[in-house]
Amino acid sequence: MSDSENYFRPEILSKIAHLELRARRVVEGFVSGRHKSPYNGFSVEFAEHRQYVPGDDVRHLDWRAYAKTDRLLIKEYEVETNLRTHIVLDCSHSMAYPEHPPLPGEDGRRMTKWDYAATVAASLAFMLVHQQDGVGLTLFDHEIRSQLPVSSRRASLVGLMRHLQEATPAQHTDTKLVFSHLAEQFPKRGMVVLISDLLTDFDDIVNGLQRFRFSRHDILVMHVLDHDELEFPFTDQTLFEGMEGVDLEIRTDPQALRKHYMEAVQSFISRIRATCLNHSIDYALLSTADSLDVALTKFLANRLHRQRSTA
Repeated sequence: MSDSENYFRPEILSKIAHLELRARRVVEGFVSGRHKSPYNGFSVEFAEHRQYVPGDDVRHLDWRAYAKTDRLLIKEYEVETNLRTHIVLDCSHSMAYPEHPPLPGEDGRRMTKWDYAATVAASLAFMLVHQQDGVGLTLFDHEIRSQLPVSSRRASLVGLMRHLQEATPAQHTDTKLVFSHLAEQFPKRGMVVLISDLLTDFDDIVNGLQRFRFSRHDILVMHVLDHDELEFPFTDQTLFEGMEGVDLEIRTDPQALRKHYMEAVQSFISRIRATCLNHSIDYALLSTADSLDVALTKFLANRLHRQRSTA
């Protein structure tokens, strides 16, 4: 399997292909149609040069560049799009769970939270770009690790895939300064898709989401948790290790704390969901045990339903 196929899974992309029309309808509440351009499909924002080939529209030849280089070059532009989407993806160490190799009898193909979240990000980017919407990518943990600007060019997917492939979850999470900085970087109204396990300070998450809403962004929170975190299936004596804590570990009988653990997890999820609802933010809880195409279909269907109910 090639590097790109790790996240660009053909079987998943083929299943969500029919979502493109639905995705466009989801965002139509704050989009008023494709912008007009005097360049017959080219916008006024210059992107790059490429070599002229027979059949290209000569109106897009860069004669100034020809005078300097004696080469015929075509000026390419970013296509004006209906939507600017910023995918903000958590690459902190907790996203690497389960970090250890699968035990005997477990599915060796089991995805970590990072693999699952990165596949969600790649699938959304593929869907957006192929419906001519712009998408950018930000990877973060306690700081911004890397960024790609919003682009609707299909070639930009290559760079997005490279960033996903090269990222390694390793640091702790701290959204306080990260979200504040990103809110200032995204001045134009658009969509912010946060993909994270949200395992950080609750108030920092809420304050960050409020900053995005203050800028009038449409926000989607995709809360990715592992099946173990949601179901706590442990039975025997188990050593639990903190992935972002300093030498944090405890050996205990899981049955003795399962009830309190489940109550704490459900309370946290309920608080996040209620906060999103109160701030008109779409929320979806995704388990790594869920089929990706089913999860995306359900999520976009719920958004479409809410858009219709508030129209």
